[in-house]
Amino acid sequence: MKGKDLLSIADLTREEVRSLISSAVDMKAGGWSVSLSGKVLALVFEKPSLRTRVSFEVAMWQLGGQAIYLSSAEVGLGKRESVPDVAHVLSRYVDAIAARTFFHQTIEILANYSRVPVINALTDLEHPCQVLADLLTIYEKKGELEGLTLAYVGDGNNVAHSLLLAAALIGINFRIASPRGYEVQNKILNLAQEFALESGAKIFCTEEPRLTVSGVDVVYTDVWTSMGQEAEAEQRRKVFANYQVNRELLSLAKEDAILMHPLPAHRGEEVSDDILESPQSVVFDQAENRLHLQKALLAEMLGGLEIPLGKLQ
Repeated sequence: MKGKDLLSIADLTREEVRSLISSAVDMKAGGWSVSLSGKVLALVFEKPSLRTRVSFEVAMWQLGGQAIYLSSAEVGLGKRESVPDVAHVLSRYVDAIAARTFFHQTIEILANYSRVPVINALTDLEHPCQVLADLLTIYEKKGELEGLTLAYVGDGNNVAHSLLLAAALIGINFRIASPRGYEVQNKILNLAQEFALESGAKIFCTEEPRLTVSGVDVVYTDVWTSMGQEAEAEQRRKVFANYQVNRELLSLAKEDAILMHPLPAHRGEEVSDDILESPQSVVFDQAENRLHLQKALLAEMLGGLEIPLGKLQ
């Protein structure tokens, strides 16, 4: 992966995903000593962030490098300065760019003109770093990935897109329940179906949450209203009223099923407060694992780390 961009889960092979998880497991246990001394990561963020910003900054610090945070007010992608010009300039200062943008097209342009690797730290289309950390969390809790069944309940948003692609790529059966008009995009679904043909994963889309959650290993949800959609919040609360993940819905999953949410959560909307704090919830493990997975990603991208293959069974 050294020198590659990561704009989409589709930029990775199945072997690369497995290798990143293996490396992250070892790094979390203190099994790797990696130095990115002298390396600098630019964080170009159009949206506010807690987990993404802090996990990337701490990751670089723990690997011996540095991160520079550049807010929307400081850069003004496409407004104060053109996206190609920002890419050209930053490429001469830093070793990699992690960008968090409103539109996926913005990060594609950034990567097209950048001479250094570009990492998608969230766009309206995908959130690959979050989902790679999710796979790490599932592996930790279940001891495997292939053959599990994950149910996603809610908006077919960027997280849903990356989850669908990652599940299909790695061999996790994926079910999603979304209201009509809020499904995952057809181009993402079609690509996932191509991956599923190779991995054997099964994909099931419906409008019925109970049907989706029945008998699954993992139950996943996300906010009904993402950043940039605030004007739609009231309408979305009405549309998604029957899509809350609560104790009753969660009880339909396997007894040892885990509950996942990428955070921030709107407690009492997409997820009830009681189960978010329940023993089945692994949401804060997910948040922690952003750090460990991104350390593995940065070490591989910037250091050419040799990650042993075949560790995940």
